[in-house]
Amino acid sequence: MKFRKTAILSGLLFSMGLAHITFADNAVDDKRISLDLPPHMKTHQLMNMRSHVEAVQTIIGLMADGNFDEASRVAHSRLGLTEEMKRMCSMFQNKDFRTLGFQFHKSADHLAEVLKTKDMKKSLDALHDTMGYCVSCHATFRQ
Repeated sequence: MKFRKTAILSGLLFSMGLAHITFADNAVDDKRISLDLPPHMKTHQLMNMRSHVEAVQTIIGLMADGNFDEASRVAHSRLGLTEEMKRMCSMFQNKDFRTLGFQFHKSADHLAEVLKTKDMKKSLDALHDTMGYCVSCHATFRQ
């Protein structure tokens, strides 16, 4: 079980690291869409995204430990489309970014439901779908 947890987390962090390196190396040629956020909103958004990554790490660890009920709670409360997330997403002017944000949070609520089944494969598939929205968003938009 420990190996599975380490392998899943390592793969996730490795892929995120590659994305960061790719974007950092091509900063001059960065063709992603800027959200043109004021500094205080940019800082807040970056904190939210880091919190999302921490939540995914927590979910993976809980799955590896077989604690799917707690993983489900974390998926909904920290990644799902809560009223707070609805308000925050609604504040963005860019319609495509806002839509992608809503899709991400809805997929996290779906993930929370799938985690309740305690089926590792289905849970990983749902987590994969949720993370796909992260990859798509980071490939399309920049702060």
